[in-house]
Amino acid sequence: MQKKQIAAQLYTLRDYLKTPEEARETLQKVKEIGYPAVQISGFGPMPTEVIKEMLDEFGLACAGTHESPLEILDHPEKVVEILNILGTEYTAYPWPQNETFATFKDVETLARRLNEAGKVLYDSGKILTYHNHHIEFRQVEGKIVLESLYELTDPRYLQGEIDTHWVQRGGGNPVAWCQKLKGRLPQLHLKDYRINAANEIEFAEIGYGNLNWDEILKAAEAAGCEWYIVEQDICPGSPFDSLKMSLDYLVKTYC
Repeated sequence: MQKKQIAAQLYTLRDYLKTPEEARETLQKVKEIGYPAVQISGFGPMPTEVIKEMLDEFGLACAGTHESPLEILDHPEKVVEILNILGTEYTAYPWPQNETFATFKDVETLARRLNEAGKVLYDSGKILTYHNHHIEFRQVEGKIVLESLYELTDPRYLQGEIDTHWVQRGGGNPVAWCQKLKGRLPQLHLKDYRINAANEIEFAEIGYGNLNWDEILKAAEAAGCEWYIVEQDICPGSPFDSLKMSLDYLVKTYC
């Protein structure tokens, strides 16, 4: 992993992205922290062209986006337009909105729709990835949902954006999932996992939790990972401080 491959997932800073003025200040801080790239998510209503102008102003690369799940499935051609404006190749299906996974037919239906949307992106030179949470580790008819989604889709049309924390919370093994998706894992969400003093699971800055980053990053690199994206859904203090702690740890330890 090289520093130029590390990006900040802007959902971490969603409370500071509500207006163009706030977004500009936030992106400047992200650049000052030392991130070379960002993944677009969590912005308030503003034109994509404005976001692109701000990225260019601060010299931040765009590692991809998270778009609305329904927009991806219903209007993938519009997602292609957004990615073209931002000059990026990737968007991730962020979470299975309106999906209950009550039956295997539900899983098959989502896989089919992801495959169809992914083909539209692929034909336009873009790539759709899947961002998991813990819910995809339910077993439906004896099979883990996330395994079925990848088995039922064409690797050209759906690739992986494994989220290390949510894999762990779902009872999976982040290292094993990086290995499982070898050649199909262009993006990885780096998010640590720990148990606090109240014996509760919580999100943690990279290197401040329980996950085995030596093995995770080794497996991700072997899988061909292009972007290592730092995200922290909930931070104990300032999310800017948490993002800095994570980046400092990664650069000192692995770059």
